[in-house]
Amino acid sequence: MAVLLARLCRGARGLRAARPTLAAAPPPRALARTGPPRPLSFSVAELVRAAPVPVRPYLRLMRLHQPAGTWLLYLPCTWSIGLAAEPGCLPDWYMLSLFGAGAILMRGAGCTINDMWDQDYDKKVARTASRPLAAGDISTFQSFVFLGGQLSLALCVLLCLNYYSIVLGAASLSLVITYPLMKRVTYWPQLVLGLAFNWGALLGWSAIKGSCEWSVCLPLYLAGVMWTLVYDTIYAHQDKRDDILIGVKSTALQFNEDTKQWLSGFSAAMLLGLCMAGMNCNQTFPYYSAVVAVGAHLAHQIYTLDIDKPEDCWKKFTSNRTVGILLFVGIMLGNLWKRQDSEKEEEPLENR
Repeated sequence: MAVLLARLCRGARGLRAARPTLAAAPPPRALARTGPPRPLSFSVAELVRAAPVPVRPYLRLMRLHQPAGTWLLYLPCTWSIGLAAEPGCLPDWYMLSLFGAGAILMRGAGCTINDMWDQDYDKKVARTASRPLAAGDISTFQSFVFLGGQLSLALCVLLCLNYYSIVLGAASLSLVITYPLMKRVTYWPQLVLGLAFNWGALLGWSAIKGSCEWSVCLPLYLAGVMWTLVYDTIYAHQDKRDDILIGVKSTALQFNEDTKQWLSGFSAAMLLGLCMAGMNCNQTFPYYSAVVAVGAHLAHQIYTLDIDKPEDCWKKFTSNRTVGILLFVGIMLGNLWKRQDSEKEEEPLENR
């Protein structure tokens, strides 16, 4: 009996000693709440991160997580579609949607081609070393198959247009393929990118009207090329140190400390082209107000640009989406304004 009582006493002491330990241990739910709640995000980058692991490298290969480039490819299409709309009418929303899908696919195809050409260079540059091909997440063959899929879907979009536009759109493929090679042979690869990226300024008009009105389309196209020289020169300043080491050329290296003067010249040429395009299709006050706003935005970009800070270069580069949207809004309002002008001209005839 004495032995039994001694064991019971030792058990009671063990339980009392264990209580503080049990009380001190946090409940399982408390362990999960170690930081502030993560806010919900519906950005494209979040969608890419949430995608299944096998799919993620392909989405990153087509730069779906960095939509700024897609916007810069798409916006010249919207300008052209907007300018081609009938007076007093909004742009054709079906065409805007069709060109939006085409921009996503063709930008993805262009990035895939670029990474296939540049995978050895990308491994040597800190900013690009994590790209799927450079990092070895997918093979060159897998990229080639994926490229074929993107181009096939883009062809389906192109076949929805008229015959003139199909031929015109197919003609741009040579620029898409050869652009990545230009940085090896010339200090002006940004010019070739501009010729490729602004093809939609021609294609959008022909998709609506059946052919190009060159007095409008050509100045608009050249304005877009000048715009690309502005924003992609800014973009190229991010990598200029690495580019020197690996032997890649760019306008950033060509202009160097004179960059702001060159960008100012390109901006002036862009504004002149926009004014010529507007005059040749009878644009109105809201359009020219938007052109002034575009000029002010570009002037602010160039004045505040620090070409030696990659983060500032990226910020200025991405802000060009605002430039394109400003002009598109001005085109839409300018077209609606045309109806008011035509009504004023017809009013005296009705009074007679």
